Amino acid sequence: MASSSADDDLVASKTEGFKVGEKKTVEEYAKLDQNDESLNRWKASLGISDSARLAVDPSDQRRCVIQSLALEVEGRPDFVVDLNTPGSLEKLKTKPFTIKENAKFRMKATFRVQHDVLSGLKYLQVVKRKGIRVGKDEEMIGSYPPNTEDKPTYEKKFAQEEAPSGMMARGHYDAVSKFVDDDDHTHLKFEWSFDITKEWK
Repeated sequence: MASSSADDDLVASKTEGFKVGEKKTVEEYAKLDQNDESLNRWKASLGISDSARLAVDPSDQRRCVIQSLALEVEGRPDFVVDLNTPGSLEKLKTKPFTIKENAKFRMKATFRVQHDVLSGLKYLQVVKRKGIRVGKDEEMIGSYPPNTEDKPTYEKKFAQEEAPSGMMARGHYDAVSKFVDDDDHTHLKFEWSFDITKEWK
C-alpha cells in the first residue's frame, strides 16, 4: 500500500479561479451552436464527429480505460505492460523496470474513452528512494470524446527524461502514479518500481 504522504503528493495542481464547466453529453456538444464556426473547429479538435461510437459494455461504467503502459528507451524495444492481463498491475510493483544510467526514456499510455467526454485528464507521478521523495511529475494529457470505430484508442507519449547517473544515483526506486481528471476522479492508480543500473540487464 502507498503511504498517506504519497496520497498527499499525488494531488493535481489547481489553477486559481478555474472552475470546471457544466458537463454535457457528446450529443449535446455536437448540437451546440452548430452555426458557430470557431465552436465547430473546437469540437472538431476534440474529435467530436458523426463517426460511429465504439461499442462498449453498458455495465462497464468507467469513462477512461487505461489499456497499456509502456517504457520507450532509445535504441531498445519497448517494455509494454498490457493492463488487460490479470495480475499486470501487481507485477509492475514486484518486477521493476531496468533503466541504464544516462539512458533517454519516456512513458507511453494507450487508453480508451467511453460513454461521455473526458475532461482534463492528467498523469501524476511521485518517485521515492528509500522512502524519501526524489521526484514529482504532473503532465496534462487533455480532453477526449468517446472513441469511435475510426479511432478505437488514444495514445499519449509523455515528455522524454534522462536517467540519472553515478554511483549515488544507481539503485532501486519506488513510484506511485495515477490518472485523474478535472473532476478529481481517479481512473487508475498504481505502484511500480525501477532500478537504475550501470549497464543494461
